[in-house]
Amino acid sequence: MATEQRKPLPFAYNFVAGAIAGVSEILTFYPLDVVKTRMQLDTGKSQGLVGSFRTIVAQEGFGRLYRGLVPPLLLEAPKRATKFAANDFWGKTFLELSGGQKMTQQLSVITGCAAGATESFVVVPFELVKIKLQDKSSTFAGPMDVLKTIIRKEGVLGLYAGMESTFWRHFWWNGGYFGSIFQVKALLPKPTDKATEMRNNLLSGTVGGLVGTVLNTPFDVVKSRIQGATRIPGVAPKYNWSYPALVTIMREEGPVALYKGFVPKVLRLAPGGGVLLLVVEFTLEVFRKALGPPYT
Repeated sequence: MATEQRKPLPFAYNFVAGAIAGVSEILTFYPLDVVKTRMQLDTGKSQGLVGSFRTIVAQEGFGRLYRGLVPPLLLEAPKRATKFAANDFWGKTFLELSGGQKMTQQLSVITGCAAGATESFVVVPFELVKIKLQDKSSTFAGPMDVLKTIIRKEGVLGLYAGMESTFWRHFWWNGGYFGSIFQVKALLPKPTDKATEMRNNLLSGTVGGLVGTVLNTPFDVVKSRIQGATRIPGVAPKYNWSYPALVTIMREEGPVALYKGFVPKVLRLAPGGGVLLLVVEFTLEVFRKALGPPYT
């Protein structure tokens, strides 16, 4: 049966494939995420990627590069699973609403943005805990200490600090990621075997990761500032809403500051985007073979 005629896999299989891909990606690239967060929280002159790595290892030890790993590991499965499952759901929904038969680049971008918005609601508490642990000045004993402290001081809603900035970060990332994947795959020669198909997935996913990172880094900087700040009752936080915060950072630190942490972020998310797509497609293919017709 031709690939185009295969029956779409049920939601649960897309969910599991996304979860497996997410855990694979984070175990490979996590230290770059720690360095990225440190660079974004620093309001002074950046030390750069290599300088930040050296400072962390020299002053805090190599293990600090994995500080805060538990929250994103717990998050990564539902996060990536939600990303790909939501992309599959919204893709089918928008395709049906448009009355078309095939996915277009415009529909891919809209689908990716909708999937990013869906994903953002899942990730905020995990991202908040991760940022608190990755901060150089962090004195928290671990993830549970962060949760207990935030809930005690700010209530359960305190776990959703940075919700709006997270929404925009995922909105732009997913739009750029899935839209670029569609475009790159359309430009590449049609695969004739599994090796070529894997190469196309890796290449298109890497380009998608790069484009998504370019689009969403300013919002990631804002998110890190909002979630990394210590909130004082009765005092309005310096960084609160995304677009005013973008203006504040640009005015005080210059436009380049909106791309703090870009190098480690793109070094993680560009190849990471390729790894994600590669693992997802590979896992889905395993599921298709196990289920047999009409999914193969």
